[in-house]
Amino acid sequence: MTTSSPSPELCHNIAERLTCAAAERPEAVAIAVPGRYGPDGRRRYEQITFGELEARCQRLARGLVALGVRPGTRMALFVRPSIDFIALVFALFRSGAVTILIDPGMGRRNLLACLDAVEPEGFVAIPAVHAVRTLLGRRFAKARFNVTVGRRWGWGGVNLDELLRLASDSDTAWPTVAADDPAAIIFTTGSTGPPKGVLYRHGMFDAQVEQIRDTYQIAPGEVDLPGFPLFGLFNGAMGVTTVIPDMDPSRPARIDPAKVVETVADWKITQAFGSPAIWNRVGRYCEETGARLPTLRRVLSAGAPVPAHVLKRMKASIHPEGDVHTPYGATESLPVATISASEVLSETAAETRRGAGVCVGHKFSDIQWQVIRIVDGPIGSLEEVEPLPAGEPGELIVRGPQVTWEYVTRTDWNHLAKIHDGETVWHRIGDVGYFDQQGRFWFCGRVAHRVQTAQGTLYTVPCEAIFNEHPDVNRSALVGVGTPGAQRPVIVAEPHAGRVPRSASVRARLVAELRELGAAYDHTAGIDDFLIHRSLPVDIRHNAKIRREQLAVWAAKQISGAQRFSQS
Repeated sequence: MTTSSPSPELCHNIAERLTCAAAERPEAVAIAVPGRYGPDGRRRYEQITFGELEARCQRLARGLVALGVRPGTRMALFVRPSIDFIALVFALFRSGAVTILIDPGMGRRNLLACLDAVEPEGFVAIPAVHAVRTLLGRRFAKARFNVTVGRRWGWGGVNLDELLRLASDSDTAWPTVAADDPAAIIFTTGSTGPPKGVLYRHGMFDAQVEQIRDTYQIAPGEVDLPGFPLFGLFNGAMGVTTVIPDMDPSRPARIDPAKVVETVADWKITQAFGSPAIWNRVGRYCEETGARLPTLRRVLSAGAPVPAHVLKRMKASIHPEGDVHTPYGATESLPVATISASEVLSETAAETRRGAGVCVGHKFSDIQWQVIRIVDGPIGSLEEVEPLPAGEPGELIVRGPQVTWEYVTRTDWNHLAKIHDGETVWHRIGDVGYFDQQGRFWFCGRVAHRVQTAQGTLYTVPCEAIFNEHPDVNRSALVGVGTPGAQRPVIVAEPHAGRVPRSASVRARLVAELRELGAAYDHTAGIDDFLIHRSLPVDIRHNAKIRREQLAVWAAKQISGAQRFSQS
């Protein structure tokens, strides 16, 4: 078996990029994991170099092949963020397996439904997951290639040590993969519609690495703090050190900002990735305590629109020449566009506050995009779409080397989300917005969340921006009650912590002030119903996207109850 470093230009399997990084910087730290504090009060870290990581990945891949894993074998991965997590993902890619990645925070029912749909042929998982798999008996009868990361009890398969021993006894080479070969199935969160399994191919991951590296000018030798575990894979492929944050990745909004500041100082972190919920907490902490992140030059935030106040606080906390960037896209197509905090704060934030939407910037170089007339239902081919001029809101569609072609579960959604154009496929992101004269896209919300009243259509983000300006409001959500075309628009406001009205009179005053705010703008003047909610429901992955479908059901009950009360 050859272990020579392939040329980056010939890499299709992202694991080959790790081989390149290890050849160039074998002694550099690839991954660091926070451990306990020592007697001196300083945090200890478990570490592995690029050379060691590459050697471990090769042995794990050889062990997987010896176990029986073949190109296309579907392997579900449930391992906590760690050295083993990153090593196993690279090893699975190298073995030719199709790695199944499901966010465990989506809840037991959704998680099991996703596994049922994808039918894994093996599990690489912690003991608790294998225990559940065993208890469910025949539900996962196809899962024959099982690896326990930790202590293996009564179930079959092997643990990591046994997998490595299999590798030692084997000289079988792992397969070569092509750009179009399946690499992973990643599930959407189900924020809008059911969770769906998105098929990623090796060339798509490769294109993501190229676009992210080149656009943000990420260089080998940088140090990254990824608040989303999969970003650690891009780091390894780019020769960047990954320092895993001390946090629960399924609860980013609960991150301890003091630990972020500590880790940035310990490792002189140059880049960090996280959801707006993470940077909201870190930015507030830095503002309140005077803490600074002086080595941090590049902050990335994605998963939901990033409020200007979050961008402002974070930009003030990092290196003076650093910036905050907000890549935009979806699970099915990432990245699509990007904009910096400098551009937002100096140019677009003021327009956002007045209801223009959120500018997500210019597209990445390999992306093609169009804004088309909204169609509720499938679009068979590109000939059926109606492109819209700059300034007119419609649905965004995209295509490019990092844009996925299909769902492999809930395949009924393929005809709804994909548009065929010869041998290529456009993805309907499901977002509504418009292009400005500079070619930037302004995000106005989800197509599914628009409120269709008898007087016209309202979009969530432009409306909510008006009410978010109230000093007592943390965020708000526009939802529709009733039948599309005759919906009743309702604003549900979430006050800042500690400012939730406790009396009917205070609540009535807040509602009156919100109504007065809305009356000043044409697009919100017709909104007359306002509700107060202690904490708006949000998505599980980033803790930032408001679950408006769920909120609309709640609002309908509140409106109905108020009507019954007034009539009694």
